[in-house]
Parts: sequence; structure tokens; C-alpha cells
Amino acid sequence: MLDRIRTYVAGFRGSSSARSAGPRERRSHNLFEAAAAYVSARAEDDQDGIDEAAAWVSPEALSFGVSELACRAVVALAQERGASPRAVARDLLGLPAA
Repeated sequence: MLDRIRTYVAGFRGSSSARSAGPRERRSHNLFEAAAAYVSARAEDDQDGIDEAAAWVSPEALSFGVSELACRAVVALAQERGASPRAVARDLLGLPAA
């Protein structure tokens, strides 16, 4: 009787670890990957890519990731151009120089 219980419990443990191995095989995306994919898809006008990336994380996380990406891009362009981040941001948006 105890052998049957042990066999059942061992089978149960094996099936739960097999179920938990499934999500490990499907790699989850972090908010920065989602933001990069989302912005890239928007730049390429790829609606399927936009929808896919938007589904990877919550809307709040995606918003944070896109904001962080924008900040890093403006800083990188400012360093490349030898200009202030404010000037680069205004230029990218087509605003007059402040």
C-alpha cells in the first residue's frame, strides 16, 4: 500500500515539474525587450509586431520601457551630436530651438 502511495506521489511530483518546465522553454520577455520590439515595430509600421510586443508585458511596464528607451536614445544622440539632450529632443519632435 505504501509503495502505491509513493509511486503516486512520485508521479505527481514528476508531472508538476514537467508542467513547470513548459514555461521555462518558452522564454518570457522583459519590459525592455518588449519596449525595443514595440518601438521598432512602430518605426516600421508593423501592426502585427506592435500587437505582439504589447502583449508581452503590462501596459504600464511597456510605457515605462518605452520612456526609458526614449531617454537613452536622446542621451545617445546628444552625445553623438555634441548637443544637449533638450536640443536633441526638441529637434526630433520638430520644435523650434528653445
